[in-house]
Amino acid sequence: METGVDKERFALLLARLQDSNNAASPVIRALRGTPQDREIPLAVWLMARTEGLVGGLAGHTWGRWLHVNHLWVSENHQGAGLGAQLLAEAERIAREERDCLNSRVETWDFQAPGFYRGQGYEVVSVIPDYPQGAKEFTLTKRLRLRLG
Repeated sequence: METGVDKERFALLLARLQDSNNAASPVIRALRGTPQDREIPLAVWLMARTEGLVGGLAGHTWGRWLHVNHLWVSENHQGAGLGAQLLAEAERIAREERDCLNSRVETWDFQAPGFYRGQGYEVVSVIPDYPQGAKEFTLTKRLRLRLG
């Protein structure tokens, strides 16, 4: 056994894992080579003339899912509905332009699980003590019914 970061071994590890996943899952195998197999960045920004960036959402789409990685609104602008606007626009892009069916987000208990529930997301898992003393929530939302 060896330890240490090795880019070539990492690439080989990922290739072998992908081969194993393709062999084990007809769903993953069918996804390979389709537009939904590419992880495509998605970002929405809120800018103010005097303040610059006052809010933003960064995520990506893959497998007909929107994955919200980061959502932030400056303290001066919180409570004005800007977070909901950012999220709604990202969901619209994912649904209408990228054919996504669902959305997912991870958030900590001290961040915004209540906000996401208010936007129609449902808690699917809670990880206690991640990190120690905090809880991480995973929430999902159906963006539209699957057709066909």
